Amino acid sequence: MGYSSGQPGAAARGFVRQFWALIGATFLGFLGIGTVLPQLGPHVRYDLGGSDQTVGLVIGTFSFVALGARLFAGPLSDRRGRKIAFLAGLFSCALAGVAYFLPIGLAGPFLGRTFQGIGEACLYTGAATWAVEYAGLERGSQALGYVSSGIWGGVSAGPMVGQWLGTFQRGALFQVIAALVAFAIVTRIREEYRPAPHEEKGGLLSSLVAPGIATGFVNVHYPVIAGFLVLHLARHGNSGPAVFSMYALTMLLSRFFLGSLPDRFPAAFTYFGGLAGMAAGLIILAPGPRPAIAILGGAILGFGFSFPWSSILATVLRRVHPGKRGSAVGVLSAFYDLFVGASSFAAGAVAQRFGYSAAFVMAVLALAGAAIFGRFVFTGAGAEPGKVEAATAAIQ
Repeated sequence: MGYSSGQPGAAARGFVRQFWALIGATFLGFLGIGTVLPQLGPHVRYDLGGSDQTVGLVIGTFSFVALGARLFAGPLSDRRGRKIAFLAGLFSCALAGVAYFLPIGLAGPFLGRTFQGIGEACLYTGAATWAVEYAGLERGSQALGYVSSGIWGGVSAGPMVGQWLGTFQRGALFQVIAALVAFAIVTRIREEYRPAPHEEKGGLLSSLVAPGIATGFVNVHYPVIAGFLVLHLARHGNSGPAVFSMYALTMLLSRFFLGSLPDRFPAAFTYFGGLAGMAAGLIILAPGPRPAIAILGGAILGFGFSFPWSSILATVLRRVHPGKRGSAVGVLSAFYDLFVGASSFAAGAVAQRFGYSAAFVMAVLALAGAAIFGRFVFTGAGAEPGKVEAATAAIQ
């Protein structure tokens, strides 16, 4: 049929040394991203004389740029290779660190966050697609779990490293070094993906509307947790920081150790089971329970959140043409950015008018939307992997 499956040879597939090098490079890339965050706001506000509104604009620049960048990161990965997209992302992350040192005033942070958005989009698209193809489609969910562990591990450890380094300039320098070390690691990983023209013309976006909307609704809860959890629980034992840590830790461990569940069981089962866990956790947190119950709710929420993304993405990657997998990752990630951005404003408006508990109720209702659109994602999913496996066998 004239195209490569984009996967390494059978002997090289699986969780081999090269795969773990990819995960390590992903961790380093996101570690650098997280390192500058604790000092970025104070740097803009006090060192550069910006206003609080300027701080918000600088922080928000990342999301808007990342949303647009995902739409070209996917095609770049499909046409030039996963490795090129990954390297482009890491190089852009290094440029972000360099931009913070430029003597151009407030334009420096804006430029840095612009490079950061481009870098994150390319880095994630290249890493997720390449990791799934290295591990094999039959281990796709587990591979995505490891990628997510690298991302969340880096993002979680980054602020601690930034605080330890003490100054924004040191954090920016660390970001440059971490990105360049990861760049060097990736250059030594062999890629066998061979981009080639494919018979499929168009239709990708229309086929990803239901998975994209389902993904978006799943993540509506995140701005609620990130923005209002600590404030919500401040009057109920002040357990917000502990609850958020439990949420993040449970998710990190579940994705690392239980990431294979969507490969071993029907993906619809882990998807809807994850939604049920998320709903239970949010319902526990909504009324503002005492600390022990709130920590339990955070753990249940983090556990449930561990499965929907990998269940959807692995299902989609098994269905789409090998030459469109990068684009599929980019489009689904763009839906994530769009919904998280929109729900951030919505959660703020709901919390201001009706109280913090109402924002958690909003997140529960969003999961109902995720369940509705999830039905379209997994209807007939059982027949699709077989078709893809047969096609893959035919072209290898």
